[in-house]
Amino acid sequence: MRKFLSMVIAIALVGAPAASADSAKSKDRLENCGMVMEEILNIPENIPSTLIDKAECVIVIPSVLKAAFIVGGSYGRGAMTCRSGEHFNGKWSSPTMIALEGGSVGFQLGGQATDFILLVMNPRGATAILKSKVKLGADASAAAGPKGRLAEADTDVTLRAEILTYSRARGLFAGVSLEGSTVRPDNNANEDLYGKKVSATAIVRSNAVPMPAAAHTLMAALEKVSPRNDSDPRSLK
Repeated sequence: MRKFLSMVIAIALVGAPAASADSAKSKDRLENCGMVMEEILNIPENIPSTLIDKAECVIVIPSVLKAAFIVGGSYGRGAMTCRSGEHFNGKWSSPTMIALEGGSVGFQLGGQATDFILLVMNPRGATAILKSKVKLGADASAAAGPKGRLAEADTDVTLRAEILTYSRARGLFAGVSLEGSTVRPDNNANEDLYGKKVSATAIVRSNAVPMPAAAHTLMAALEKVSPRNDSDPRSLK
């Protein structure tokens, strides 16, 4: 009996540090998302605030290595925050962790680290991503997002696309095509971050978990640039 108890305790002690390390990774990732968002919003020709005002959700994927997508075995990880509430009409929600998986030749452009920002522009696109894996260009229409003064000139693009995509690499910021790639909730990372199993939908729409401290920079950046909600009127019904 003593031997059995000793084995149980030993297993618990081995598991605890691993769980703590996973939680720390998720928190670090979330903090990196905040720094990327803050830095991009400080670029002179950045994402127009009018587009963020109209977005249902914002996805940040920091430091994706494009070379990893050539072999098809790696993916970028980040976070997604949405207008909270059943109809996406509340404040920015607690973040759900997200995975971006490569599938297009657009990733095979070199080995530099690239940050990605995705704006989800309507309720359909937001709901699809929160529920399951979404293939950009197939399950949800996607387009390279306009920046700076180009936003007004490309209103047709913003009206057609459910998701607008941007990238930053080697100091350059621009709209980029991510068609063929997939976006999905990272449920394991959510469990690590919040300490329990919780769905992406519950995090965003039901306020099922409190805002983690690691999300402070990301939330502050978004609330500063987009304190108002001009998103799809259908989401406010």
